[in-house]
Amino acid sequence: MITTTKSKEIQQQFQERMDYNELLNCMRCGFCLPSCPTYIETGGQEKYSPRGRIAIMKAITDGILDADEEVEHSLDLCLGCRACEPVCPSGVKYGQLLEEARDILQEHKKQSLPVQALRKSVFHGLFPHQNRMETVTGLIGLYRRSGLSKIARKIGFIDLFPESMATMEKVLPEIPTRKEIKQRPRFFEHEGEKKATVALFAGCLMDTMFFKTNQATITLLQKAGCDVVIPENQLCCGALHGHSGEMKKAIEMAKQNIEAFEQANADYIITNAGGCGAFLIEYHHILKDDPVWAERAQSFVSKLKDISAILVDLHFHETHILRLPEQTITYQDSCHLRNVMHTFKEPRILLQGIKGIHFKEMEGADTCCGSAGVYNIVESKMAMQILDHKMEKVKDTNATTIVTANPGCLLEMKLGIERNNQSNRMRAVHIADLLLEALAN
Repeated sequence: MITTTKSKEIQQQFQERMDYNELLNCMRCGFCLPSCPTYIETGGQEKYSPRGRIAIMKAITDGILDADEEVEHSLDLCLGCRACEPVCPSGVKYGQLLEEARDILQEHKKQSLPVQALRKSVFHGLFPHQNRMETVTGLIGLYRRSGLSKIARKIGFIDLFPESMATMEKVLPEIPTRKEIKQRPRFFEHEGEKKATVALFAGCLMDTMFFKTNQATITLLQKAGCDVVIPENQLCCGALHGHSGEMKKAIEMAKQNIEAFEQANADYIITNAGGCGAFLIEYHHILKDDPVWAERAQSFVSKLKDISAILVDLHFHETHILRLPEQTITYQDSCHLRNVMHTFKEPRILLQGIKGIHFKEMEGADTCCGSAGVYNIVESKMAMQILDHKMEKVKDTNATTIVTANPGCLLEMKLGIERNNQSNRMRAVHIADLLLEALAN
Protein backbone atom coordinates (compact mmCIF):
# COMPACT_ATOMS: atom_id res chain seq x y z
CA MET A 1 0.00 0.00 0.00
CA ILE A 2 1.18 3.52 -0.78
CA THR A 3 0.57 5.83 2.19
CA THR A 4 -0.82 9.34 1.65
CA THR A 5 2.19 10.76 3.50
CA LYS A 6 4.30 9.72 0.54
CA SER A 7 2.21 11.65 -1.99
CA LYS A 8 4.44 14.73 -2.13
CA GLU A 9 7.59 12.63 -2.49
CA ILE A 10 5.97 10.62 -5.28
CA GLN A 11 4.84 13.79 -7.04
CA GLN A 12 8.37 15.17 -6.87
CA GLN A 13 9.77 11.96 -8.30
CA PHE A 14 7.22 12.03 -11.11
CA GLN A 15 8.22 15.62 -11.90
CA GLU A 16 11.91 14.74 -11.94
CA ARG A 17 11.80 11.41 -13.74
CA MET A 18 8.74 11.22 -15.97
CA ASP A 19 9.13 12.47 -19.53
CA TYR A 20 6.58 15.29 -19.41
CA ASN A 21 6.79 15.93 -23.12
CA GLU A 22 5.89 12.30 -23.71
CA LEU A 23 2.90 12.63 -21.36
CA LEU A 24 1.78 15.68 -23.34
CA ASN A 25 2.35 13.78 -26.58
CA CYS A 26 -0.84 11.79 -25.91
CA MET A 27 -3.60 13.58 -27.86
CA ARG A 28 -6.40 11.67 -26.05
CA CYS A 29 -7.65 10.58 -29.47
CA GLY A 30 -8.66 7.11 -28.28
CA PHE A 31 -7.06 5.14 -31.12
CA CYS A 32 -5.46 2.97 -28.44
CA LEU A 33 -8.74 1.92 -26.82
CA PRO A 34 -9.75 -0.94 -29.18
CA SER A 35 -6.25 -2.42 -28.88
CA CYS A 36 -6.12 -2.49 -25.07
CA PRO A 37 -7.13 -5.85 -23.53
CA THR A 38 -7.85 -4.46 -20.04
CA TYR A 39 -9.99 -1.63 -21.40
CA ILE A 40 -12.03 -4.17 -23.36
CA GLU A 41 -12.26 -6.76 -20.59
CA THR A 42 -13.40 -4.18 -18.00
CA GLY A 43 -16.22 -2.99 -20.24
CA GLY A 44 -14.52 0.22 -21.37
CA GLN A 45 -13.35 1.71 -18.09
CA GLU A 46 -11.12 4.66 -18.95
CA LYS A 47 -8.74 4.16 -16.02
CA TYR A 48 -7.79 0.77 -17.45
CA SER A 49 -6.88 2.15 -20.89
CA PRO A 50 -3.50 3.52 -22.09
CA ARG A 51 -5.05 6.98 -22.51
CA GLY A 52 -6.53 6.83 -19.02
CA ARG A 53 -3.31 5.63 -17.43
CA ILE A 54 -1.31 8.40 -19.12
CA ALA A 55 -3.86 10.91 -17.81
CA ILE A 56 -3.33 9.45 -14.32
CA MET A 57 0.45 9.75 -14.63
CA LYS A 58 0.14 13.37 -15.76
CA ALA A 59 -2.31 14.18 -12.96
CA ILE A 60 0.15 12.85 -10.38
CA THR A 61 2.96 14.87 -11.96
CA ASP A 62 0.79 18.01 -11.91
CA GLY A 63 -0.21 17.44 -8.28
CA ILE A 64 -3.89 17.01 -9.16
CA LEU A 65 -4.07 13.37 -8.08
CA ASP A 66 -2.53 11.42 -5.19
CA ALA A 67 -0.92 8.06 -5.89
CA ASP A 68 -3.35 5.91 -3.91
CA GLU A 69 -4.32 2.23 -4.09
CA GLU A 70 -6.71 2.86 -6.98
CA VAL A 71 -3.92 4.44 -9.02
CA GLU A 72 -1.60 1.59 -8.19
CA HIS A 73 -4.22 -0.98 -9.25
CA SER A 74 -4.82 0.83 -12.54
CA LEU A 75 -1.13 0.60 -13.45
CA ASP A 76 -0.69 -2.93 -12.08
CA LEU A 77 -3.62 -4.24 -14.10
CA CYS A 78 -1.87 -3.17 -17.31
CA LEU A 79 -0.39 -6.17 -19.13
CA GLY A 80 2.38 -4.05 -20.59
CA CYS A 81 1.66 -5.67 -23.96
CA ARG A 82 2.20 -2.31 -25.69
CA ALA A 83 -0.40 -3.01 -28.36
CA CYS A 84 -1.32 0.66 -27.99
CA GLU A 85 2.01 1.85 -29.39
CA PRO A 86 1.75 0.73 -33.06
CA VAL A 87 -1.74 2.30 -33.40
CA CYS A 88 -0.84 5.61 -31.71
CA PRO A 89 -0.72 8.42 -34.31
CA SER A 90 1.57 10.44 -32.01
CA GLY A 91 3.96 7.57 -31.38
CA VAL A 92 3.63 7.80 -27.60
CA LYS A 93 6.18 5.56 -25.87
CA TYR A 94 3.64 4.22 -23.44
CA GLY A 95 5.72 1.25 -22.26
CA GLN A 96 8.57 3.48 -21.15
CA LEU A 97 6.18 5.77 -19.26
CA LEU A 98 4.55 2.79 -17.55
CA GLU A 99 7.84 1.28 -16.39
CA GLU A 100 9.09 4.60 -15.02
CA ALA A 101 5.82 5.17 -13.13
CA ARG A 102 5.84 1.66 -11.69
CA ASP A 103 9.45 2.05 -10.61
CA ILE A 104 8.67 5.29 -8.74
CA LEU A 105 5.62 3.80 -7.04
CA GLN A 106 7.53 0.67 -6.06
CA GLU A 107 10.26 2.73 -4.40
CA HIS A 108 7.70 4.45 -2.19
CA LYS A 109 5.47 1.48 -1.50
CA LYS A 110 5.09 0.25 2.05
CA GLN A 111 5.20 -3.56 1.97
CA SER A 112 4.94 -6.28 4.55
CA LEU A 113 8.10 -8.08 5.62
CA PRO A 114 7.09 -11.33 3.84
CA VAL A 115 6.53 -9.45 0.56
CA GLN A 116 9.85 -7.63 0.94
CA ALA A 117 11.61 -10.93 1.56
CA LEU A 118 9.93 -12.57 -1.44
CA ARG A 119 10.82 -9.72 -3.80
CA LYS A 120 14.42 -9.69 -2.58
CA SER A 121 14.69 -13.46 -3.04
CA VAL A 122 13.26 -13.39 -6.57
CA PHE A 123 14.64 -10.16 -8.00
CA HIS A 124 18.03 -10.10 -6.29
CA GLY A 125 18.69 -13.63 -5.08
CA LEU A 126 17.45 -15.76 -7.97
CA PHE A 127 17.10 -14.28 -11.46
CA PRO A 128 20.45 -12.43 -11.60
CA HIS A 129 22.29 -15.69 -10.79
CA GLN A 130 22.10 -18.28 -13.56
CA ASN A 131 23.64 -21.03 -11.41
CA ARG A 132 20.79 -20.59 -8.92
CA MET A 133 18.25 -20.65 -11.74
CA GLU A 134 19.76 -23.94 -12.85
CA THR A 135 19.47 -25.32 -9.31
CA VAL A 136 15.83 -24.27 -8.88
CA THR A 137 14.66 -25.48 -12.30
CA GLY A 138 16.72 -28.65 -11.77
CA LEU A 139 14.70 -29.34 -8.63
CA ILE A 140 11.48 -28.76 -10.59
CA GLY A 141 12.72 -31.24 -13.19
CA LEU A 142 13.53 -33.79 -10.49
CA TYR A 143 10.09 -33.26 -8.97
CA ARG A 144 8.48 -34.16 -12.29
CA ARG A 145 10.82 -37.02 -13.28
CA SER A 146 10.63 -38.70 -9.88
CA GLY A 147 6.86 -39.03 -9.94
CA LEU A 148 6.37 -36.65 -7.03
CA SER A 149 4.13 -34.47 -9.19
CA LYS A 150 1.71 -37.37 -9.69
CA ILE A 151 1.68 -38.08 -5.97
CA ALA A 152 1.06 -34.40 -5.19
CA ARG A 153 -1.93 -34.43 -7.50
CA LYS A 154 -3.25 -37.72 -6.16
CA ILE A 155 -3.26 -36.58 -2.52
CA GLY A 156 -4.77 -33.20 -3.45
CA PHE A 157 -1.78 -31.05 -2.52
CA ILE A 158 -1.85 -29.23 -5.88
CA ASP A 159 -5.50 -28.31 -5.27
CA LEU A 160 -4.35 -25.98 -2.47
CA PHE A 161 -2.99 -23.59 -5.13
CA PRO A 162 -5.02 -21.27 -7.39
CA GLU A 163 -6.49 -23.06 -10.42
CA SER A 164 -4.18 -21.39 -12.94
CA MET A 165 -1.05 -22.29 -10.99
CA ALA A 166 -2.25 -25.86 -10.45
CA THR A 167 -2.85 -26.29 -14.18
CA MET A 168 0.42 -24.57 -15.05
CA GLU A 169 2.29 -27.19 -13.04
CA LYS A 170 0.86 -29.82 -15.38
CA VAL A 171 2.03 -28.12 -18.59
CA LEU A 172 5.63 -27.38 -17.64
CA PRO A 173 8.12 -28.69 -20.23
CA GLU A 174 10.51 -31.57 -19.76
CA ILE A 175 13.47 -30.03 -17.94
CA PRO A 176 17.01 -31.37 -18.49
CA THR A 177 19.35 -32.21 -15.65
CA ARG A 178 21.83 -29.62 -14.48
CA LYS A 179 24.60 -31.88 -15.80
CA GLU A 180 23.14 -31.71 -19.33
CA ILE A 181 23.09 -27.92 -19.15
CA LYS A 182 26.64 -27.65 -17.82
CA GLN A 183 28.05 -30.02 -20.47
CA ARG A 184 26.79 -27.99 -23.43
CA PRO A 185 29.60 -26.36 -25.44
CA ARG A 186 29.91 -22.60 -25.83
CA PHE A 187 30.66 -22.73 -29.56
CA PHE A 188 28.86 -24.46 -32.44
CA GLU A 189 30.24 -24.51 -35.98
CA HIS A 190 28.17 -23.66 -39.05
CA GLU A 191 27.02 -26.19 -41.63
CA GLY A 192 27.57 -25.59 -45.33
CA GLU A 193 28.63 -22.12 -46.43
CA LYS A 194 29.38 -19.77 -43.56
CA LYS A 195 27.15 -16.69 -43.61
CA ALA A 196 27.55 -15.10 -40.18
CA THR A 197 28.80 -15.42 -36.62
CA VAL A 198 25.98 -15.00 -34.11
CA ALA A 199 25.89 -14.79 -30.34
CA LEU A 200 22.89 -16.41 -28.66
CA PHE A 201 21.19 -14.59 -25.82
CA ALA A 202 20.48 -17.76 -23.88
CA GLY A 203 18.19 -16.23 -21.25
CA CYS A 204 17.46 -17.43 -17.72
CA LEU A 205 14.33 -19.56 -18.17
CA MET A 206 15.10 -20.27 -21.82
CA ASP A 207 18.43 -21.82 -20.90
CA THR A 208 17.00 -23.91 -18.07
CA MET A 209 13.30 -24.73 -18.30
CA PHE A 210 13.28 -24.33 -22.11
CA PHE A 211 16.79 -25.64 -22.69
CA LYS A 212 15.65 -27.91 -25.54
CA THR A 213 14.21 -24.92 -27.40
CA ASN A 214 17.57 -23.19 -27.10
CA GLN A 215 19.20 -26.31 -28.51
CA ALA A 216 16.74 -26.31 -31.41
CA THR A 217 17.56 -22.64 -32.02
CA ILE A 218 21.28 -23.39 -32.14
CA THR A 219 20.75 -26.24 -34.61
CA LEU A 220 18.64 -24.05 -36.90
CA LEU A 221 21.29 -21.33 -36.85
CA GLN A 222 24.03 -23.85 -37.68
CA LYS A 223 22.03 -25.19 -40.61
CA ALA A 224 21.44 -21.62 -41.77
CA GLY A 225 25.22 -21.18 -42.04
CA CYS A 226 26.01 -19.50 -38.71
CA ASP A 227 28.77 -20.07 -36.22
CA VAL A 228 27.02 -19.83 -32.86
CA VAL A 229 28.67 -18.47 -29.73
CA ILE A 230 27.06 -18.53 -26.27
CA PRO A 231 28.87 -15.79 -24.32
CA GLU A 232 29.78 -16.55 -20.74
CA ASN A 233 28.79 -14.20 -17.91
CA GLN A 234 25.50 -13.22 -19.56
CA LEU A 235 22.53 -12.84 -17.22
CA CYS A 236 18.76 -12.67 -17.26
CA CYS A 237 17.72 -9.80 -19.58
CA GLY A 238 16.17 -7.84 -16.70
CA ALA A 239 12.66 -7.63 -18.18
CA LEU A 240 10.99 -8.99 -15.07
CA HIS A 241 12.83 -6.38 -13.00
CA GLY A 242 12.07 -3.54 -15.39
CA HIS A 243 8.36 -4.35 -15.48
CA SER A 244 8.09 -4.77 -11.70
CA GLY A 245 9.65 -1.59 -10.34
CA GLU A 246 13.21 -2.89 -9.97
CA MET A 247 14.83 -0.75 -12.67
CA LYS A 248 18.10 -0.17 -10.82
CA LYS A 249 18.77 -3.91 -10.81
CA ALA A 250 17.70 -4.17 -14.44
CA ILE A 251 20.26 -1.51 -15.41
CA GLU A 252 22.98 -3.33 -13.49
CA MET A 253 22.16 -6.56 -15.35
CA ALA A 254 22.01 -4.75 -18.70
CA LYS A 255 25.56 -3.51 -18.25
CA GLN A 256 26.87 -7.00 -17.54
CA ASN A 257 25.06 -8.40 -20.57
CA ILE A 258 26.44 -5.70 -22.86
CA GLU A 259 29.95 -6.40 -21.63
CA ALA A 260 29.52 -10.16 -22.11
CA PHE A 261 28.36 -9.78 -25.71
CA GLU A 262 31.03 -7.22 -26.59
CA GLN A 263 33.60 -9.92 -25.95
CA ALA A 264 31.84 -12.26 -28.41
CA ASN A 265 32.35 -9.75 -31.27
CA ALA A 266 29.52 -11.36 -33.25
CA ASP A 267 27.71 -10.05 -36.32
CA TYR A 268 24.32 -10.50 -34.67
CA ILE A 269 22.86 -11.14 -31.23
CA ILE A 270 20.02 -13.63 -31.44
CA THR A 271 17.08 -14.06 -29.10
CA ASN A 272 14.26 -16.61 -29.27
CA ALA A 273 12.03 -15.10 -26.57
CA GLY A 274 9.90 -12.11 -27.53
CA GLY A 275 9.72 -10.79 -23.98
CA CYS A 276 13.49 -10.86 -23.58
CA GLY A 277 14.11 -9.34 -26.98
CA ALA A 278 11.80 -6.41 -26.29
CA PHE A 279 13.66 -5.48 -23.12
CA LEU A 280 17.08 -6.06 -24.65
CA ILE A 281 16.24 -3.77 -27.55
CA GLU A 282 15.53 -0.96 -25.08
CA TYR A 283 18.90 -1.15 -23.33
CA HIS A 284 19.80 2.05 -25.18
CA HIS A 285 16.82 3.75 -23.56
CA ILE A 286 17.46 2.70 -19.97
CA LEU A 287 21.14 3.66 -20.35
CA LYS A 288 20.64 6.82 -22.42
CA ASP A 289 21.72 9.11 -19.57
CA ASP A 290 24.87 7.16 -18.77
CA PRO A 291 27.80 8.71 -20.70
CA VAL A 292 29.91 5.56 -20.30
CA TRP A 293 27.28 3.04 -21.42
CA ALA A 294 24.94 4.87 -23.82
CA GLU A 295 27.01 4.25 -26.97
CA ARG A 296 27.83 0.68 -25.96
CA ALA A 297 24.14 0.00 -25.40
CA GLN A 298 23.28 1.39 -28.84
CA SER A 299 25.86 -0.89 -30.45
CA PHE A 300 24.39 -3.88 -28.61
CA VAL A 301 20.86 -3.02 -29.73
CA SER A 302 21.91 -2.57 -33.37
CA LYS A 303 22.94 -6.24 -33.55
CA LEU A 304 19.81 -7.71 -31.99
CA LYS A 305 17.54 -9.99 -34.04
CA ASP A 306 14.86 -12.55 -33.29
CA ILE A 307 15.55 -16.10 -34.50
CA SER A 308 12.72 -15.86 -37.05
CA ALA A 309 14.10 -12.62 -38.50
CA ILE A 310 17.60 -13.92 -39.11
CA LEU A 311 16.32 -17.19 -40.59
CA VAL A 312 14.24 -15.24 -43.11
CA ASP A 313 17.17 -12.90 -43.83
CA LEU A 314 19.34 -15.94 -44.58
CA HIS A 315 16.58 -17.52 -46.76
CA PHE A 316 16.45 -20.60 -44.53
CA HIS A 317 12.92 -21.48 -45.67
CA GLU A 318 14.01 -21.34 -49.32
CA THR A 319 17.22 -23.35 -49.03
CA HIS A 320 15.88 -26.12 -46.76
CA ILE A 321 13.00 -28.53 -47.21
CA LEU A 322 10.49 -28.13 -44.40
CA ARG A 323 7.73 -30.71 -44.15
CA LEU A 324 5.21 -31.88 -41.55
CA PRO A 325 2.27 -34.30 -41.51
CA GLU A 326 -0.96 -32.69 -42.67
CA GLN A 327 -2.35 -30.40 -39.97
CA THR A 328 -3.80 -26.93 -39.42
CA ILE A 329 -1.45 -24.50 -37.70
CA THR A 330 -2.15 -21.07 -36.27
CA TYR A 331 0.22 -18.50 -34.79
CA GLN A 332 -0.13 -16.44 -31.60
CA ASP A 333 2.01 -13.31 -31.68
CA SER A 334 4.29 -12.50 -28.80
CA CYS A 335 3.09 -8.98 -27.90
CA HIS A 336 6.60 -7.72 -27.29
CA LEU A 337 8.05 -9.35 -30.38
CA ARG A 338 5.37 -7.72 -32.51
CA ASN A 339 4.85 -4.37 -30.81
CA VAL A 340 8.39 -3.59 -29.67
CA MET A 341 10.72 -5.55 -31.97
CA HIS A 342 8.28 -5.14 -34.89
CA THR A 343 8.78 -8.78 -35.90
CA PHE A 344 5.54 -10.37 -37.05
CA LYS A 345 5.82 -11.16 -40.77
CA GLU A 346 8.90 -13.37 -40.39
CA PRO A 347 7.35 -16.12 -38.22
CA ARG A 348 4.44 -16.35 -40.64
CA ILE A 349 6.76 -16.54 -43.65
CA LEU A 350 8.60 -19.47 -42.05
CA LEU A 351 5.41 -21.30 -41.09
CA GLN A 352 3.90 -20.86 -44.51
CA GLY A 353 7.09 -22.37 -45.96
CA ILE A 354 6.36 -25.72 -44.31
CA LYS A 355 4.96 -28.26 -46.78
CA GLY A 356 2.00 -30.38 -45.71
CA ILE A 357 0.44 -27.88 -43.33
CA HIS A 358 -2.45 -25.47 -43.64
CA PHE A 359 -1.70 -22.13 -42.01
CA LYS A 360 -4.79 -20.40 -40.64
CA GLU A 361 -4.48 -16.84 -39.39
CA MET A 362 -6.21 -16.38 -36.05
CA GLU A 363 -8.49 -13.42 -35.50
CA GLY A 364 -6.83 -11.27 -32.84
CA ALA A 365 -3.50 -13.11 -33.04
CA ASP A 366 -1.88 -9.75 -32.37
CA THR A 367 -3.64 -9.33 -29.01
CA CYS A 368 -2.23 -10.52 -25.68
CA CYS A 369 -2.87 -14.07 -24.48
CA GLY A 370 -2.76 -13.02 -20.82
CA SER A 371 0.69 -14.30 -19.90
CA ALA A 372 2.69 -11.04 -19.67
CA GLY A 373 5.57 -12.35 -17.56
CA VAL A 374 4.20 -13.04 -14.07
CA TYR A 375 0.89 -11.27 -14.79
CA ASN A 376 -0.99 -14.56 -14.95
CA ILE A 377 0.11 -15.19 -11.36
CA VAL A 378 -0.35 -11.75 -9.78
CA GLU A 379 -3.45 -10.81 -11.80
CA SER A 380 -4.82 -14.30 -12.36
CA LYS A 381 -8.51 -13.39 -12.71
CA MET A 382 -7.94 -10.92 -15.55
CA ALA A 383 -5.34 -13.18 -17.18
CA MET A 384 -7.75 -16.14 -17.28
CA GLN A 385 -10.53 -13.95 -18.64
CA ILE A 386 -8.24 -12.84 -21.49
CA LEU A 387 -7.02 -16.40 -22.08
CA ASP A 388 -10.53 -17.84 -22.28
CA HIS A 389 -11.45 -15.31 -24.96
CA LYS A 390 -8.21 -16.09 -26.79
CA MET A 391 -9.05 -19.81 -26.84
CA GLU A 392 -12.41 -19.01 -28.46
CA LYS A 393 -10.46 -17.46 -31.34
CA VAL A 394 -8.15 -20.49 -31.48
CA LYS A 395 -11.18 -22.76 -31.70
CA ASP A 396 -12.47 -20.80 -34.70
CA THR A 397 -9.32 -21.70 -36.68
CA ASN A 398 -9.77 -25.48 -36.17
CA ALA A 399 -6.03 -25.60 -35.58
CA THR A 400 -4.40 -28.57 -33.92
CA THR A 401 -1.08 -26.76 -33.44
CA ILE A 402 -0.64 -23.32 -31.88
CA VAL A 403 2.78 -21.80 -32.54
CA THR A 404 4.31 -19.13 -30.31
CA ALA A 405 7.63 -17.26 -30.11
CA ASN A 406 7.94 -16.63 -26.37
CA PRO A 407 8.10 -19.02 -23.39
CA GLY A 408 5.42 -17.20 -21.40
CA CYS A 409 3.03 -17.30 -24.36
CA LEU A 410 3.84 -20.97 -24.88
CA LEU A 411 2.92 -21.89 -21.29
CA GLU A 412 -0.17 -19.70 -21.44
CA MET A 413 -1.44 -21.38 -24.59
CA LYS A 414 -0.73 -24.79 -23.08
CA LEU A 415 -2.70 -23.64 -20.05
CA GLY A 416 -5.56 -22.63 -22.34
CA ILE A 417 -5.52 -26.03 -24.02
CA GLU A 418 -5.74 -27.76 -20.64
CA ARG A 419 -8.49 -25.44 -19.37
CA ASN A 420 -10.52 -26.29 -22.47
CA ASN A 421 -9.85 -30.04 -22.26
CA GLN A 422 -8.24 -30.02 -25.72
CA SER A 423 -4.94 -31.74 -24.92
CA ASN A 424 -6.01 -34.88 -26.78
CA ARG A 425 -6.29 -32.99 -30.09
CA MET A 426 -4.27 -29.79 -29.78
CA ARG A 427 -0.73 -28.76 -28.85
CA ALA A 428 1.25 -25.56 -28.38
CA VAL A 429 4.86 -25.36 -29.56
CA HIS A 430 7.66 -22.82 -29.87
CA ILE A 431 8.45 -21.91 -33.47
CA ALA A 432 12.08 -23.05 -33.16
CA ASP A 433 10.99 -26.52 -32.02
CA LEU A 434 8.44 -26.77 -34.82
CA LEU A 435 10.93 -25.72 -37.51
CA LEU A 436 13.43 -28.31 -36.31
CA GLU A 437 10.65 -30.91 -36.31
CA ALA A 438 9.77 -29.90 -39.88
CA LEU A 439 13.42 -30.13 -40.90
CA ALA A 440 13.70 -33.67 -39.54
CA ASN A 441 10.69 -34.96 -41.50
